[in-house]
Amino acid sequence: MRSKRDNLQKPELSGQKFKAGEKLFLLSVTAVLCLLTSAVPAQDDPVKAVEAKRVELKEKEETLKRDEVRLNALKKEVEAKIEAYSRLLAQMEAVLKRVEQAKGDTIENVVKAYEVMSPEDAAVRITALDNDTALRIMTHMKSKKAGAIIAVMEPHKAAAITQRLASLASNKRQQ
Repeated sequence: MRSKRDNLQKPELSGQKFKAGEKLFLLSVTAVLCLLTSAVPAQDDPVKAVEAKRVELKEKEETLKRDEVRLNALKKEVEAKIEAYSRLLAQMEAVLKRVEQAKGDTIENVVKAYEVMSPEDAAVRITALDNDTALRIMTHMKSKKAGAIIAVMEPHKAAAITQRLASLASNKRQQ
């Protein structure tokens, strides 16, 4: 026998014979349950994510500040070294100028010494020198005096010096 309770129609869960109100109620309950179950973790995750991001950004900011301080210190060090090297370079250039000036003064003094000699004495002494030194002296002499000295030189040495003088003159014209 069937009881009265059995005679009551139960709505089927498959949704075939739900009334509109029942459907709305079930949908509302389902939505609330979904919201309740997902609301707490959904709130925690963004808060935790934001907090983690804030900590990460803070660490990066501190790292950047340390790097900036270190880079500024390195920059000052490099600038100081550049300044020191620039001063050193200026000093070296000044020394080189003095050396060149001294060389020039020395060669000029040697040239003057040879120019006051007789052509015969100068020729004997220049012939004894190596070709480079002889050439350096002859290029600084007045051409009239150099010609007089070459005229009384040994022919072999005179020819070698004349060839080098001609080569130097040719190179100067090409430049």
